[in-house]
Amino acid sequence: MDLLLDSGRAPGDVLVITTGEQHPWATHELSFGEASYWAQHDAGDDVFYADAAVADRAGKRPVVVVAVNGGAEDLAASALSVAHAKAGALLIVCGDPQRINSVLGAGV
Repeated sequence: MDLLLDSGRAPGDVLVITTGEQHPWATHELSFGEASYWAQHDAGDDVFYADAAVADRAGKRPVVVVAVNGGAEDLAASALSVAHAKAGALLIVCGDPQRINSVLGAGV
């Protein structure tokens, strides 16, 4: 994330999707309730972290990062598809390359 921001990307340009355990930021923000969490998304002024199960609800962002950090293979595959559709300029996929290849059914 630091490299993206240091390269000039605005925080509001970035959506991070996790396929396994939620990012700690998402867990923290959800503790204030769903309405507050999604209001931050709609404001679009900070990095937004979403669980793969709800990523389709997020809007497009120039940069989408997918952290393949666990979860079922079908959920990871769905998250990658959603991320591809939501990434305006850059899609970054992080995780074990063997798992990512397995989910995609191809060599990456």
